[in-house]
Amino acid sequence: LLKGHEREVRRCVLKRKEGRSSRTMRPILLKGHERAITCVIFNRDGDLIFTASKDKVPTVWLSESGERMGTYVEHGGSVWHLDCSWDSRLLVSASADMQAKVWEVETGMELASFQHTGAVRSCTFDESGRRVLTMCDAFGAVELDRPPKVTIWEQDPLWGDELGTWRRAAEFHLGHPEASEVRCQLVRWMPLGKGILCAFEDGVVKIMDPLTFEQRATFKAHESKITSFVWNEPYRCFALTSSADFTAKLWDVETWECLKTYRSDRPLNACVFSPTKEHVLLGGGQDAMSVTTTSTKGARFETQFYHLVYEEEFGRVKGHFGPINALAIAPDGKSFCSGSEDGYIRLHHFDPDYLDMPDPVPDDDPNEDAEASSQ
Repeated sequence: LLKGHEREVRRCVLKRKEGRSSRTMRPILLKGHERAITCVIFNRDGDLIFTASKDKVPTVWLSESGERMGTYVEHGGSVWHLDCSWDSRLLVSASADMQAKVWEVETGMELASFQHTGAVRSCTFDESGRRVLTMCDAFGAVELDRPPKVTIWEQDPLWGDELGTWRRAAEFHLGHPEASEVRCQLVRWMPLGKGILCAFEDGVVKIMDPLTFEQRATFKAHESKITSFVWNEPYRCFALTSSADFTAKLWDVETWECLKTYRSDRPLNACVFSPTKEHVLLGGGQDAMSVTTTSTKGARFETQFYHLVYEEEFGRVKGHFGPINALAIAPDGKSFCSGSEDGYIRLHHFDPDYLDMPDPVPDDDPNEDAEASSQ
C-alpha cells in the first residue's frame, strides 16, 4: 500500500529505471502434448509452428500468440519428425507406427499414407514440395528381411497447382544393425535434390546419388552419433550438425570442410542458425534416463547462444526441466522455440536488447600484434 497523498489519486505513472529494457523476454508456454517433444519447426512464412511428440498427435500453433490452431489426428505411435512444404500447403510426419503421412495444413485432412517396414525416423520435402524423402529403421532380425530403408515418394504429376496422387519413386537399403552395421540417424535432401545425405550413429556422414544410390562422398563428422542437421536457409551453402560428443560443427557444403567447432559442456540434441545474426543456438542436456538423479542445474537444460564466427558462447536461456530435444527459430529471427523431454514447448520472442545488440569484434591478442610487428 503506497501512502503519500491527502486527496483522491486520479492518475498513476510507473517510470522505469534508465538503462533497463522496457520489455523482458518472457516465454509463452505451449501446453498441448502429453509426452516428450521430438520435433519443432516453423513454416517458411514464420506465422505457424508445428510440433511433434511421443503422444501420436502433431500440432499446429500461431507463432505470434502461441494459440493452438489444431491437431493432425492421428498416428498410431510416437511422431519422430515433421517437415512443411515451402508454400505451407502440406505437412509430412514420420512415426513409429511404420507410416509417414502427408497432411493438408489448412484443413488437417490426411492426403496420403506411406507404408514402411519399420519405425519411420526421418521425413523431409525437397524444394518443390512434391517429393518426400523418408528413412525407416530395421524391424526384427536379419532373417525377417526388413532392413532400414531410404525411400523417395513423389506426386504424380510433378508440376501444377493441383495436388496429385503419391507414388513410391525409388528406394534403397541401408546396413542392418543386427549384422554389425551402423544405424542411420537421419536423412536430408541436398540442395536442389542433387543428393541424399545420410547421418549415422558413429558420426559418419554419407552423400548418396539420388538416381543410382551410389556413394559419392563420406567423411567423419563427429566422434559420436549425429543428433541434428540443419541448413542455413534459404541459401544452403553451409550446414550445421550437433552430436552427443558435446560439439556442434559448421560445414562448407561444397567441400565438406569443417569451418567452425562449437564446444559445449553437455550432449547436444539440437542446433539451429540465426537467419539475421551471426549466431548459433544449441540445445541438449543430460540423458533423459539420468535426469531424476541430478538437479536441473547440474543437468544443463538451457539453450546456448554461440557466435557463428568466433565460436564463443555469450548467453543462455533456461526454463526446461528436461533435456532439449528440438530447436527452431523464426525466419525473421525475432523468436525461437525449444521443445524438451518435459513435454513443453517454450516460445520466446526476443527483446529489443537482443535484437539491437551489435556483434563487437573481440579484442586482438597483444602477443599476436607483437609478433606481427617484429616480422
